Amino acid sequence: MPLGELGAYLGIGAIVGFFAGLLGIGGGIVIVSSLALMFKAHGLAPDYVMHLAIGTSLAAMAAGAASSLRAHHVRGAVDVALVKTMTPGLLGGVFAGALIARYVPVWFLKYFFLGFVLFNTAQMALNLRPKPSRELPGKGVLLAVALAIGVVSSLFGGGAAAVGVPFLTWCNVSTHRAIGTVAAMAFPLAIAGTLGYVISGWNVEGLPPWSVGFLYLPAFVGISATSVLTAPLGARLAHKLKGATLRRIFAVFLIVMGVKVAVSV
Repeated sequence: MPLGELGAYLGIGAIVGFFAGLLGIGGGIVIVSSLALMFKAHGLAPDYVMHLAIGTSLAAMAAGAASSLRAHHVRGAVDVALVKTMTPGLLGGVFAGALIARYVPVWFLKYFFLGFVLFNTAQMALNLRPKPSRELPGKGVLLAVALAIGVVSSLFGGGAAAVGVPFLTWCNVSTHRAIGTVAAMAFPLAIAGTLGYVISGWNVEGLPPWSVGFLYLPAFVGISATSVLTAPLGARLAHKLKGATLRRIFAVFLIVMGVKVAVSV
């Protein structure tokens, strides 16, 4: 593998880890858009560019999410009871979505990804929130929401934060606690999603060397190596910023990456 390509993966990982800690995201939006661009430029599996990018993104998210989880947990920003309630639904949804993805064309995954980026950008930029009296729903509703989050996350590789953080803040969970809680849920989600994409792409022909299903190992290793180092830096900064500032950062971040993915594939 050329040194330039390895350097790109290491750079992506550093950015992903920082934003995982800062915004509670696993970095899927950064990874998917960046890898889709790189895979296309190198002519890797043109019919499965988005599949490889999403599968690799979910795998790489695990390392950054674990580091981010530890950093937020130390600061008491993780609602452990909520994580336990929603995780079974997340796991079922993300695994099912990964198996479905094999039969979905590249263009669908691309525009599904882009649509969700725009949806979350509008929600965060406009600070759409309910009346202060709104609270978290019951366990059954939380499981259903978690299942939907899992499926959606699996189809665009963005982890739980793109849906989970807006949902929890919509239910009047504080921004910092929402980010920390979603960071905790992102880790098991990433593991389940990775297994799903490995199984889904296991017998697919035309994938590049060093692929395990829809997981491209060189990108996974390079991104993971640096993301674990920068996630704690982002988490420390997150707890120094106000909630409104975090929302604006999140919105700008989503806009930039949404435009990038629109022209990458």
